[in-house]
Amino acid sequence: MVMVMEKVQKLEEIIRLGAELNSIHDVDILLERILLEARKCVDADAGTIYIREGDDLVFSHSQNDTKQEKLPPGDKLIYTGFKIPINKSSIAGYVAETGTILNIEDTYKIPSDADYSFGRKYDERTNYLTQSMLTVPLLSETKAVIGVLQIINRMGPDGKITGFDAENELFINHFASTASMVLQRALMTRALLLRMIDMARLRDPKETGPHVNRVAAYAVEIYERWALSKGISRDKINEDRDVLRMAAMLHDVGKVGISDTILKKPAKLTEEEFNIMKTHTNIGGQLFQERHSKFDEIAAIVAFTHHENWNGMGGYPGEVDMNTGEILKADSQGNPLAKKGENIPIFGRICAIADVYDALSCKRVYKEAWSEEDVLKEIEKERGKKFDPDVVDAFFKSLDMIKSIATKYPNED
Repeated sequence: MVMVMEKVQKLEEIIRLGAELNSIHDVDILLERILLEARKCVDADAGTIYIREGDDLVFSHSQNDTKQEKLPPGDKLIYTGFKIPINKSSIAGYVAETGTILNIEDTYKIPSDADYSFGRKYDERTNYLTQSMLTVPLLSETKAVIGVLQIINRMGPDGKITGFDAENELFINHFASTASMVLQRALMTRALLLRMIDMARLRDPKETGPHVNRVAAYAVEIYERWALSKGISRDKINEDRDVLRMAAMLHDVGKVGISDTILKKPAKLTEEEFNIMKTHTNIGGQLFQERHSKFDEIAAIVAFTHHENWNGMGGYPGEVDMNTGEILKADSQGNPLAKKGENIPIFGRICAIADVYDALSCKRVYKEAWSEEDVLKEIEKERGKKFDPDVVDAFFKSLDMIKSIATKYPNED
């Protein structure tokens, strides 16, 4: 009777988690949470989650409690992005190809005549033993594989690695079914955001999918570091990360309202042209004038304030209404007074440094990419001027993760 009650409680927990996952809208934040909760469900030490892109599985997130415990507080494990083909040669590829679950008790004892094999390079490189592995397809409503969830090393009550049993398969399969439905919705949301970016790209060739994904991912990492240093609760951080990830993708969406002659000019803008360019903050913010969600609110804040300067010198648009763009406080010439310091919303302060880092690091029609050393010197130089000093600290503490993100979203050829 006790065992039956435990199973019922576990299923009830999975149902509750489904409702929680449904409140997450960004794909990357959702994938991270899916992997975490799936591991908790079956007491797994590690795991990886992949998303399908065409005929490949693209590595998305990896977690490892054993290795994470060895890091200083606030640090994260750094992984290199990669793709694997969807075929039967690898374990994840086999699951994606066949749409079936694989439950392997010991990856080092896979029969030689099996269609799939386990690559030991990661274990050899990191001195980690991957033993038991439960790999599950993430299926769409039409039963098409949209991703693969791989759970590694179930930990027994004695702290030793043990295999995944039939009950674990049942729970993970049920959880994966729930997670897949939520993931489909998040993928649709990401696709809609990228379509908006594509519209902006028709006007501004710099506004590419990789650029906005990098800026948004950088912003999330910087925000998390900043928020932890301020004692903000984990629940609040998780909520904000989800919304910020999407809002930051649209930081420059207002450029759709700027003429091609300015956006595509392969030279420095004149003062008059630059004044016109600056209006993209107002245009972008006003796209979210009718606010129906926290996303609309944060997207407007980011669009309006990501070009403000911490010291109040030279930033824009200044003290304007973040609904209408109307001037709230003006100088003697009728220009908006500058925003400065903590009067600039934190999401704007964070997106400012994320955007500048990416812009300087990448080649543009009017400039070559700066060296990493020069980019970092420039950011340090702007501490207390363009950038909030606390945000600069968070940026540098996040730098290893930021560099890893850059490899995940390389520039398009």
